[in-house]
Amino acid sequence: MSVIGLIGWAGGWVLLLWISTYGPNWVAWVFMPYFVYAPYRVLVQLKYFPLAYLMWRILRAYPWQVMHDVPRGLSNHPDVESRHYGWFEFPNPADPDQQLPLVFSHHLRTEWWSRRMAPRAKPSLKADIEPLWFAGDPRFIGLVAAPTRRGTAPRRLHVLEQRMHVRSGWRFADWGATPDDIERGRRAGVHPLQP
Repeated sequence: MSVIGLIGWAGGWVLLLWISTYGPNWVAWVFMPYFVYAPYRVLVQLKYFPLAYLMWRILRAYPWQVMHDVPRGLSNHPDVESRHYGWFEFPNPADPDQQLPLVFSHHLRTEWWSRRMAPRAKPSLKADIEPLWFAGDPRFIGLVAAPTRRGTAPRRLHVLEQRMHVRSGWRFADWGATPDDIERGRRAGVHPLQP
């Protein structure tokens, strides 16, 4: 969608500039708000390309999983020191009894998720993120998505990050990460990784 938006805003600007050049003078004044606003929207669309590239890398390294009843919250997670805007806990692939938190570390585009993760959210809103689509490894990085209305595909993708090892002294090896797991994390875009 970012590519379509970028093409639409930039192409629309060029098209309307061409129309206003060959049309009467009043046409240029009618399109003036678009001429001012479109460059801003192009810059906004360009801002999402690095994030879209990271999502693509995660999906190349990890398949989608559909998960039910995933623990979540908006408050600070006790095991994560850095500031964040919500978290999900996923089972450690090496030890399914151990839950590892992944956090929304950036506030960008989290409002939709926050409304559905709130403790007092209506059941209809909570149902939007149940089941939850997940791709990634909770020891490193993950990508979450809400299901479509039919539940057949993911939508509303958002990157989650592992921030627990920074403060706690945990190492990836303590979570059962093998060198192959660490290399897979690198392919997904996690840099640098602790050995």
